[in-house]
Amino acid sequence: MSGVWEFKGGVIRNVPDPEAESSDRRWRGSPARGKVLVHTPTNEIITSYAVLESKLSPLGWERYYDDPDLFQFHKRSTVHLISLPNDFNKLKPMHMYDIVVKNRNMFEVRDM
Repeated sequence: MSGVWEFKGGVIRNVPDPEAESSDRRWRGSPARGKVLVHTPTNEIITSYAVLESKLSPLGWERYYDDPDLFQFHKRSTVHLISLPNDFNKLKPMHMYDIVVKNRNMFEVRDM
């Protein structure tokens, strides 16, 4: 139960916290709501999976077609797998940070 507890006139009740609700909404939906993935060598914002694939391919990442519900990349020389939602608009900061961690100095997550 989220909200703020209010004591008024001898009665205690839970009142919705509008600030908490707006922060919950901020993390739902598209990546355009605060965070963007940036290819640091070119300072280019990744705006689609086609752009992302063009940046990952020269780094040794290959498209992996094992799961039709996910957009995945595999690096042959490692055990690393990047799994992303099929819809680019559902890409979340946790997905972006996964790309950053597996490709040090090549990507970063920035606030919009």
